[in-house]
Parts: sequence; C-alpha cells; structure tokens
Amino acid sequence: MQALHLVGTIVYFVVLVCLSCYGIHRYWMIFLYFRHRREVPQPAGHFAELPKVTVQLPLYNEMYVAERLLEAVASLDYPQDKIEVQVLDDSTDETTDIVARKAAQLRERGFEVHHIHRSSRMGYKAGALENGLSQATGEFIAIFDADFVPQPDLLQKTIQYFSNPGIGMIQTRWGHLNEQYSLLTKIQSMLLDGHFLIEQTARARSGRFFNFNGTAGLWRRSCIQSSGGWQHDTLAEDLDLSYRAQIKGWQFLFLPEIVTPAELPVEMNAFKSQQHRWAKGSIQTSKKVLPMLWRSKLPFKIKFEGTAHLTSNYGYLLLLVLCLCFHSSASVRTYQVSGGNPWTKMLLVDVPLFIAGSLSISAFYFCAQRELHAQWWKRLAYLPVLMAVGVGLSVNNARAVLEAMFNHRSEFIRTPKYGVSRRGESWTHNKYRTLRGLYPFIELAFGVYFTYLVIQAVDHNQWMFIPFVVIFQVGFLYVGLMSLLQSSVRAMRQIDGPGLAVAGA
Repeated sequence: MQALHLVGTIVYFVVLVCLSCYGIHRYWMIFLYFRHRREVPQPAGHFAELPKVTVQLPLYNEMYVAERLLEAVASLDYPQDKIEVQVLDDSTDETTDIVARKAAQLRERGFEVHHIHRSSRMGYKAGALENGLSQATGEFIAIFDADFVPQPDLLQKTIQYFSNPGIGMIQTRWGHLNEQYSLLTKIQSMLLDGHFLIEQTARARSGRFFNFNGTAGLWRRSCIQSSGGWQHDTLAEDLDLSYRAQIKGWQFLFLPEIVTPAELPVEMNAFKSQQHRWAKGSIQTSKKVLPMLWRSKLPFKIKFEGTAHLTSNYGYLLLLVLCLCFHSSASVRTYQVSGGNPWTKMLLVDVPLFIAGSLSISAFYFCAQRELHAQWWKRLAYLPVLMAVGVGLSVNNARAVLEAMFNHRSEFIRTPKYGVSRRGESWTHNKYRTLRGLYPFIELAFGVYFTYLVIQAVDHNQWMFIPFVVIFQVGFLYVGLMSLLQSSVRAMRQIDGPGLAVAGA
C-alpha cells in the first residue's frame, strides 16, 4: 500500500509539473503580446487594380444561417466584377433549396454566384474547399463558415496587404454575435478572446508560426497550391495547411483590429462537439507536421513554439489524470514530502505550482478582457467560471486526445447553428441536434466525487485546499448537468414534432 501511495504521489507531481510548464508558456504568450502589440503591420504597397477574389462558403445542413451568410457576402464593399462567390454545399436537407433560391436572387442582382453541391461528403470541409479551389477563378480566396457575418469593408481592409508577394494568408479576429445570450456564450467569448487577441497576436508579431482558424480569413491561391493543398487526413485541415505553408516559407498576417463576428454555440453538447473536433484535430496535426517542422532549418524559437502550440491539448489529458489522482490526501502527501513543515510546503510546493498553473490561466484571460473592454472589471467575476468550464471539458477533450493518439478515425461533425443572436430567442425547436452519449454521466460522476472531496476537506480543516476542489466540482457538475438538461428539455419540447436531424449525420 505504501508503494502504491508513492507511485500516486510521483504521478501527481509529474502531472502538476507538466501542467505548470504549459502555464509558464501562457505567461510567455502574455509577455510576447505586450512586447509586440504596438507593431501593427502596414501594407507594403497598393494594387493598381484590385485583384479578383473568390469567396468560398462551405456549408453542410445550415438552413437557419445560410441566407444570412449569403446576404452578408453580397454586402461586401468590393467591385462586383472582381468577386466570385462559391457556395460549397454538401447539405442533405432543406439548406440546398434555400441556397439555390438565394443564389438565383443574387445572380439577378449581378453577382457571380456558383452553387456547387456535392452528393458525397468525401474529405468533409477540406474536400469541399479543394473541390471549389479547382473551379475557382480568383487569385485570392476568402473563406467564411456558415455562422459568420463578414463586415462590408473586410476585403477592402485586407486585400492590400497581399501587395507583398510573400504574404500567403491573412486572418481576422473573431467577434461574437450572441455573446450576451447566456453564461455559456459569455464564457466561450472569453476563451476565444484570449486565443485570438493574446496568442495569435503574440505569435504573429514575434515571428513565430500561427494558424488560419478555418474561417474569416483570406489565402493567396498559389500559397495553398504550393503547400500541398487542402488535405483531409486530420480534423483540423486549417491548422495542418497553415503549418505546411509556413514551413514552405510563406508569411502569415493576423489583423486583430479587423473583427468578423460569428454565432457562438448556445447548447452545451454543440460546444463540446466543437471542442472535441478542435482538440482531436490539433493532436492529429501535431503528429503529422511536427516531424516536418523539426527537420526544417527554421530557428529554434519557431520549432519550440510550434511544439508548445500543437501539443497544448495534451493538457486536457494531463488534467484528467490529475483528477484521477486528486483525493483529499494529496495535500497530506505534499506536506510529508516537504518534511512536515507547513511553511516549507506552502513556499516550495503550493505557491510555485499555483502561480505557474492556476494563476496563469486567470492572468491570460484577464489580459485579453483588459485589452478589449472598457468596463473589463465587470467581466472578472466570470474568470472562476471560465476555469471551472475548462476543467469540466477535460473528459470530453481528453477523449479527443486519446482518439488522435491511437489513430481512431471519426467523421467531421460540424457544430450546428441556429441563427440565435439575442437573449430570449429559443433554439430548442430547431431541427439540428448533437449526439449526447454517455460522457455527461462520467462528468457528473466526477462532480459527485469532487463534492465528496469538498466535504472531506472541510472535515479535515484543509481550507486552502477547498477553492481548488470547488473549481473541479463546479466544472464537472455544470458541464455534465447542462449536457443532460438541455438535451432533455429539447426532447420534451419536440416530442410531438418531426424527427430531428443529427449534426454530422
């Protein structure tokens, strides 16, 4: 039994140290952001004549938002004879008819709109983009997913940067159409703000690699083609192509000042499905491109940052292992390791690990909110909830990481969109739903387990231990209960309605 406790203690500390390394990396991102944030790139020149742009709109069963997207594209402030619209439609429902009608209307208004419908989803989104590219006539390719609403001046604000022939891709920052809809959408907006403002700006302006985020950006067509094109052997075709292109020598630009708003998932299972795809795709991509990156002659700083970037989702697997090792005797073990002196334990173990791990998360997202919002202090109350949701996602995302590690193949399950943008609008009567599975029950089981640990901590007067355990308790209970309750309420409201279409089916 003593040997078992020793092994548990070693695993516990190894996991904490690894998580702390990723925490230190967050501090490094914050440092790079503040060091380079004022280095705003400017166009190298201006085109004498605006080049032709092909706007690609990959769709799959998007009946609630397809028309909104097409109308937004029609409102782009760009010469009509210099813009081509491709609706890359893989839909199997009413979306195809909606798109056909809207495309016909736009053609009557003088727009060049091609409705390209595939009977097979071969290659999923990557396959649709590659198929569209083979028929495109534009020198530059703008891509918008169905839930995005590009602003009218987006092309005019971005196209001149391509006057530098070395620029291969330009990414704009995601905005949020329905940030105020619910607690879940507020948390998602904060998560995305941290990624886009801090990480993407830090990487882009410090000369490190960053990635196209799948939408709300523009590509030079020759960059895509010379880098091997869109490939569908991972679920993150955008991340994969981004690294292959930059390894080839293409330069990327991130323009955080240009915001392209999008609809956030309003339902927990849809959010988890999106997170699962992103996590699995990133690990698949890391296995594919990291050997290429390290074989290249690129500087060490790029290789190191690329490795940290592409492997960051292993943190969810580490977090799940931590949960399995996490019991009320954990603080007792650290107490014993420190020689029985509580001050030694606190100074040498608790404080360093807290600063490197937990505090780095708060600092990272705090900085993003401080930079983006005038009344940023009102948003600080959501930071503990954000941390809790991150913990609650560990079962879902650790499963994604394991699937990628062991080459488990799965289809590209897109995130359903409902056209919901204002508080009070209902989504439960909409057609699309995501699969729930058994994982919410596992999350609830973890929630109950950490509730027990809270009681144990109170019973043993371990007051400093309680806030950390409560974060885990609340996170698992919130994610698990929301997954079950939202799908149950939806089922009750539609019990007399028509059958539901499963997202990704």
